[in-house]
Amino acid sequence: MPQEGFDQYRRAYARQIARLAEIRDGRIEQAFATVPRETFLPPPPWTVISMGVATQTSEIADIYANVLVAIDRERGINNGEPALHAAWMDTVGPQAGETVIHVGAGTGYYTAILALLVQPNGHVEAFEYEADLAAQAQRNLGAYASVTVHAASAFGRVLPKADVVYVNAGVLAPDAEWLRALEPGGRLIFPWQPHKGWGPTLLVTRRGGGFSVQSLMRVGFISCSGTTERISVSRLPTEADLEAVRSVWIRSDRSPDSSAVAVYDDVWFSSEKPGD
Repeated sequence: MPQEGFDQYRRAYARQIARLAEIRDGRIEQAFATVPRETFLPPPPWTVISMGVATQTSEIADIYANVLVAIDRERGINNGEPALHAAWMDTVGPQAGETVIHVGAGTGYYTAILALLVQPNGHVEAFEYEADLAAQAQRNLGAYASVTVHAASAFGRVLPKADVVYVNAGVLAPDAEWLRALEPGGRLIFPWQPHKGWGPTLLVTRRGGGFSVQSLMRVGFISCSGTTERISVSRLPTEADLEAVRSVWIRSDRSPDSSAVAVYDDVWFSSEKPGD
């Protein structure tokens, strides 16, 4: 197929994703229209997954839709739903010149889109725990000079300062280093899955009085590799608690009090807003 045909598919796809995600930032549509999704996928035939139904296809048009595409079905690793990522990106609002930490970069597709959103002069630090995926991401992102790929976990390590921490793996609790990495006004978005499986997306913003939390859409992500066994919990949240969360604290900065709705080794969630 001539390059013009691929470009047409991407433009139509980007318009569809922008509409489904109801995005406000037109740069996101442009980024989805620019990055070739097929570059970040295994060779065809591809397995596309929509509404839980998997279908094999070699048609390029089929991957330019709001579908998951399998990266490794045995491990449950997919190139995630585009409209969900577009909505997340619109929420955290990466801006030109900012630094993004991408946790769970996979083979790099959404890393590439984030990289476009922080240009010019921005940078993305991409972490991928699975060594084979990190190697693929390194190859796939070779043309993106503003991206650094780390074949390592982003848990339990000091991270560079960042304006956005974008987490693509379900966690029982955020790592305290993700919070410490945030610049003033910095945003962290991640899938909170305290009971495994589905859970709310949390948007954390670093403010003068602490880290505010906003609960967004419910999502289901594969668990962050190599982390859950290192996290213990002294109080698990109920479903009602999930909706009550208004802030998150690093325990070395502030001990849990009567407002606590979930308490972990290094962080805890509160029903009070920062400064209350």
